[in-house]
Amino acid sequence: MGPVQRINGWLRAVPAWTLYVAGALPPAWLFYLAAIGRLGADPVKGLERQMGEWALMLMVAVLAVTPLRRFLGLNLLKFRRAMGLLAFFYVLGHFLVWALLDMGLLWSQILADIVKRPYVTIGMAGLLMLVPLAVTSNNRSIRRLGAARWQKLHRLTYPAALAGAVHYIWLVKSWPLEPFVYLALILLLLAARLKLPTGTAVRVPAAKAGRL
Repeated sequence: MGPVQRINGWLRAVPAWTLYVAGALPPAWLFYLAAIGRLGADPVKGLERQMGEWALMLMVAVLAVTPLRRFLGLNLLKFRRAMGLLAFFYVLGHFLVWALLDMGLLWSQILADIVKRPYVTIGMAGLLMLVPLAVTSNNRSIRRLGAARWQKLHRLTYPAALAGAVHYIWLVKSWPLEPFVYLALILLLLAARLKLPTGTAVRVPAAKAGRL
């Protein structure tokens, strides 16, 4: 048995719900650091940036599941739904920190920023694209929509991930490497999916698809 098969064997023993528990810990720790004044001179900005960056990491992980399975044989399908939902909640947390703590729920100013600031506009577009994916990330929605329609809907993952990466690039005032690394990874993973032969798609039972 090769190393990938051994890893797959270990992963089969790990329940998918453990990702939700693990995913709840970093934001809790981050808010604790902010509360005790250990998140820098501007803790709100620190919260915003870290939540957004973690969301991008999870989006990259979601996009990597299929290429990893097809090219390396590493099977993370059972965790994809959890990773996708965590990505959504991190993006939602990123937005709520901005709207509640940064903007003080001044909706007129919030709406003005969404309209006038391109990085806010594309960030909101990404969040809105993730909403129907989060709402339908359950077996009941798969049965109601049908596998084909459900899979088409969940292709919104691709533009949502791109919107998140562009949002990050436009948000930073200088030109650091990190935002471009995320964009490059997302483009690479999307290109890998496009290059896959159409006849090699792996059929996954509807109840286990777990995509976001």
